[in-house]
Amino acid sequence: MNIWLSLAASVAIAATMTACGGDDDGNVGAGSSSSTTNEISFKSIATPTTNNEQNALQATDEVTVDGVKQNIGFSKLMHTTQSDNGEVYGLLKDMNDNILTMNDGNPYICNGTSNPDGSGSGLDYFSIIQKNNKLFMVSQFECQIGAFYINELNQNTTTGELSLKPNTLKYISQKDEFGGYVHCAGMKTPWESHLGSEEYEPNARKLNADGTLDDYYNHISAYWGGDITKANPYYYGWTPEVTIDSSSNANYTKHYSMGRMSHELSYVMPDEKTVYLSDDGTNVGLFMYIADRARDLSAGTLYAAKWTQTSSANGGSADISWIELGHATDSEIRAMLDPDGNVATNDGLKFTDIFDTEDGDSTTGTCSTGFTSINTSAGFECLKIKSGKEKAATYLETRRYAAIKGATTEFRKEEGITFDKNSNTLYVGMSSIGKGMEDNMKYAEANDKYDIGGNNHIKLPYNYCGAVYALDVSLDATVGSSYVAKNMYAVVTGTPIAEDADGNKCHLDAISNPDNIAFLDGSNILTIGEDTSKHINNVIWNFNVDTKELTRILTTPLGAETTSPFWYRDINGFGYMSAVTQHPDETTDDSGQSSAGVLGAIKNLK
Repeated sequence: MNIWLSLAASVAIAATMTACGGDDDGNVGAGSSSSTTNEISFKSIATPTTNNEQNALQATDEVTVDGVKQNIGFSKLMHTTQSDNGEVYGLLKDMNDNILTMNDGNPYICNGTSNPDGSGSGLDYFSIIQKNNKLFMVSQFECQIGAFYINELNQNTTTGELSLKPNTLKYISQKDEFGGYVHCAGMKTPWESHLGSEEYEPNARKLNADGTLDDYYNHISAYWGGDITKANPYYYGWTPEVTIDSSSNANYTKHYSMGRMSHELSYVMPDEKTVYLSDDGTNVGLFMYIADRARDLSAGTLYAAKWTQTSSANGGSADISWIELGHATDSEIRAMLDPDGNVATNDGLKFTDIFDTEDGDSTTGTCSTGFTSINTSAGFECLKIKSGKEKAATYLETRRYAAIKGATTEFRKEEGITFDKNSNTLYVGMSSIGKGMEDNMKYAEANDKYDIGGNNHIKLPYNYCGAVYALDVSLDATVGSSYVAKNMYAVVTGTPIAEDADGNKCHLDAISNPDNIAFLDGSNILTIGEDTSKHINNVIWNFNVDTKELTRILTTPLGAETTSPFWYRDINGFGYMSAVTQHPDETTDDSGQSSAGVLGAIKNLK
């Protein structure tokens, strides 16, 4: 097995304990415990302290399953710039699927280090798909010009070791769906497809007459052959899906009926119809989609959450209600973007086709009669939907429309989502509690920028280390789903500290800026990956939802985020946790390349 540097320590680390949906005294509420199929524990590793430790991936080397210890390690599968089958992992391509190069003539590879300034973070997420008696690896890349790749994996039938199957790497074209954009987190669906994301949707209101918008968006010009007027901000901010057909061909689509926002992750629930959608940024929303048919995300009803606060203690808690936004099919929303069926003519709707605007009173946050005041990631605005454009507003400007309808658009850095089916508990990572989540504050100082003109539903103390929230789900006959969240409460929070000599600003034995999260099915283990500058090395933790203990199981090289944690409980009898070390420093063992790999293999998971 190709094991990266492994370091183990024997002590389990106690987590910061929070109220689980209970009262201010910390009484535990529903959903705080779960029955387990396996008794599973991982050996904890220590915080990296030496240069060698900080510059290499560290992973636990031992797991105990039902009392039996197993030796495990981390195996690297692929890294950006790696060549196979005439392709280069992470290489970006244009609207005609031709290779893109940078100004210096080098290939444009999305690895987070050699990209042009501000043009992306590198490999972010991959799924392992079992289809046609084969194992496929579908990878997505988080640059403004997004990319998807697929390859096959070999699996050792004795050890479970996974490795690249040579001569199988292929680029997945996105040209029929306007290209891709900032592909962030994703998941393997229950029907063995890859469900991805397009993060940081462009603010269409800012579009200039020459087709430019801002430095972040303008990087996509290269995809359109240098002619950014061929693009439309509404082409981006959707949920893409990659399916694999019976001939093992990868097929790419975007689900326009799931709404447009800064998609961090779309998470499919066990009914294979209910999907939760996280929205990454400042002053964003939380959304739910109910598909018309199981395993088919091409048509459904979209909802937005409303937070009614019940406590501000320990990361806060609230009752959650859902505001119905609308029903649509992918095809009817796509037609708004491409009426003539030619992706290069840019004849779709613009912001000015959907809304009338006025400046409003920025002192009082009020608007003239007929306009609605809102506060979202775009700030305070006064908007009026043009006649007949309600559906366009719902799906092309989902966050703005949700705010108009009274939903909460104050969440801050809303990240990964996962589910524990044993306790019917949904989990959502909130990388930071601040700005809109405070009460007319910014970083604990008076500032009404993030609340003026808005609903100001969330009123919490500032915590720059973030939290993971639990949401208890149950049947809602009106919505038509057994997986509707009714409340929201922090279960584990980070602990701010005075900056230490090494530059850590969150306690080393607690989480810092939680990002992607995953639940190990049949256990009591919630896995939390960090995207932080407040720990010197980013950490993947296991949080025991029963004992409230944190166990450090993996740390990435300096500069690298921990992305793509996802548990695969049974791939031909072996279990794995996937993980990516995204954009490590060039001076580390990874030499600046984003790498994908798995922790495992683990035997005897029931």
